[in-house]
This record gives sequence, C-alpha cells and structure tokens, in this order.
Amino acid sequence: MALLMEKGAEPQTERELADLDAISALKESAAIELKEEGNKYVKMGKKHYQQAINCYTRAINQKALTDTETSILHSNRAHVNLLLGNYGRALSDSEEAIKLSPTNIKAYYRAAKASLSVNKLVEAKAFSEKGLDQDPDNEELKKLKKQIDSQISELQQREAQVSKALKTAKDIMSAIEDRGIKIGKATFQELTGLKKPILDNDHMLHWPVLLLYAEVMSSDFIEDFCETDIAEPLPWDKENAYTRDAIELYYEAGSGVCLSKKEILSNLLQGTAASHIESFGDEDTDAAKSSPKEISSVGNNRSKWVKVNERKTLHAVLKEPNFIIPGIPVFFVVSKKSSFYKDFKSGNWSLPS
Repeated sequence: MALLMEKGAEPQTERELADLDAISALKESAAIELKEEGNKYVKMGKKHYQQAINCYTRAINQKALTDTETSILHSNRAHVNLLLGNYGRALSDSEEAIKLSPTNIKAYYRAAKASLSVNKLVEAKAFSEKGLDQDPDNEELKKLKKQIDSQISELQQREAQVSKALKTAKDIMSAIEDRGIKIGKATFQELTGLKKPILDNDHMLHWPVLLLYAEVMSSDFIEDFCETDIAEPLPWDKENAYTRDAIELYYEAGSGVCLSKKEILSNLLQGTAASHIESFGDEDTDAAKSSPKEISSVGNNRSKWVKVNERKTLHAVLKEPNFIIPGIPVFFVVSKKSSFYKDFKSGNWSLPS
C-alpha cells in the first residue's frame, strides 16, 4: 500500500498509484473544508479569529492545493492577523501569497496595509503600486496608496524640519566656539522659557538677554540683542532710582561648569523638530575636547560680581574668561543711588536659592 511506502520511493504498481491519488484527494478535500471552516470563524467575530488562523494553517499544511488556492489561504490568514494587530505575521503571509500568485490583489492590499502599520512606508508604497499595476481601478488600493503617499509626504517634511533645526543648531554652536564663548546650565528658564541665540545672514549672533534688578528681583527681557550692540538698559522704577546715569550692570563670575558641545547642541535643539535627537555624529567623538570645564570661584569662595564696561560690545563682554553664560546672557542691574548698592558691592548679597 502507498501508506507503507518508504519516503522518497516511487510508486511501482497501479494499486500504489491509486492509493496516492486517493490520499491526495483526501488532503485536498480536507484543505478545502478547513478553508471554509476558517472563513466561517472569521465571520463569527474576534473571539473566533484564532480558530480561523488555526484552520488556515492546517489547510496550508495539507500541501494539497494549487499555488493559487494556497495563495488565497495565506492571504486569508494575513487578513485575520491584520485584524488582530499581528502586523509582522500579516506581512509575511501577504508576501508568501504574492510569491505563490502574483495576481492576488488582496495580498498586495494586505501587504501594503501591514507595511504601513509597522511604518515601512517605502515597502507599503511599492506593494500598493504593484497591486494597482494588476488592477488599476481597485478603489481600496487607490485609497490606501493615497494614505501612504500622505504619510510619506509628512515624514519627508518632518525630516526636512529636523535637518534644518540640526543645521541651525550646529551653525550657532560653531559661532559660539569661534568666539570662545562659554555656556553653562540655564538658570532662569522660568523667566525666559526656551529662548536661544540666533545667527543672522551676516553670521552675527543675536542673544536674548535677561536683566535682573538685584534689589527687588524684578526683571526685563530683551529678545534680540545683537552682539555688536552696546548695552543701553532703559529706566525701570517709579522713584527714578534707576535712571540711566545711576545704574550699573554686572555679571556673575565664580564657580561654574561649562557645558560640553553635545550638551549645548541638545539645549539649542529644545523645542525644535530635532529635540529628540541624541547623537550628533562627529560631535560625539570629540568628547575630550568639549568636556565640561570648571572655573574656580574667586575670592573667599564667593561669587564675584563683575562690572560691565558698557562701552564694550555684547560680544566683547561675553568673551570675558570668567563669564560662563547661564544659558543666555544675564546681567544684574544695580542703582548707585540705592542703599542696596553698598551691600551688593561688598559681596553681602547673593541670589536667592
């Protein structure tokens, strides 16, 4: 009998040939039955999807159907896996269905949908286009391709925004390095938000500048202070203690740590389309050159208030060797007419913690 034949042996008698034909017919019948049973389970709803998958799998394992019919089984199993969110399995089945029958339109649709679901947009577009090559009037495929094209367009726009933000940050970083400016951790973001310097077309840095009135801890904010400008703070108080001729500007020098190049780039990218980027390419390789450096405190372990020479440009002030910019330039405004002036100058005042 054919069932007792050794593996790989050829049938020798008519009886053995008849037995093999009978076995093939039984397997084919079983596969068709399992396929129909699987289809019924799909119609019965989500609770029965796994049973449908089992039926399709058993039908495939019969290896008794034509390539076209087996392609339909893989495509059907892909459909159920899509419904269950098993996108990887759905994609594998769809691809197998296409190999078995390159005209299986549903397989192309399901391959495109599965690819889209796992963000393989290039593959999704290719499957949808190949499907439409087979059936140019297929409305489902045309609708899906439109959705894929839309997502590809959005992705390209996001990538362009990320690229632009990264280039802008690197250009600013390069300008900061060229000027020998030191940047430290931002300390007044509750007042300034995520304001950052910008670089104009003439390669000039424009800084947002925070003016703090130390006596009353009030503030003014200059959004655009070009590095070539000279400080011209405006009067502020109602009692006219802070008239232009009465005020002096100071910056805080003392203990501080310069941020690394990578940290500065991360800060420059905050709030941009590239804020999620953690690696900047070549910048990550020069850690030793851009590692944080500490500037020692000056005098009795206290912060030192350094008077700003208002005849200097902002650029010249920011280059001072003991000035670590706390994110953006911060200057303290003090009135010579105020009784607070003596306390400030003597070093008896410090920033509230």
